[in-house]
Amino acid sequence: MTRPDPSDKIWRRAEIQSPCVKICVIHPEARLCVGCHRSIEEIAGWSQLSSDARAEIMAELPGRSGILRKRRGGRAARTGARDES
Repeated sequence: MTRPDPSDKIWRRAEIQSPCVKICVIHPEARLCVGCHRSIEEIAGWSQLSSDARAEIMAELPGRSGILRKRRGGRAARTGARDES
């Protein structure tokens, strides 16, 4: 099997690729994917968005990670131990 020539324009994509990291779980309160931090609407419409719209979303994603940092349950919730930081 031959590999495509990287200089061949047919194999290049100009649009911004998806930030998906294949951890597709929607946080119930924030309504954001815990993997890529996009909303359900952004995920569903990604392929239809312009490069500019994708770039805007990509620029916002790092700031959204703080929304999902604190866990709601787990051992700390069951035992009453809380992280006060």
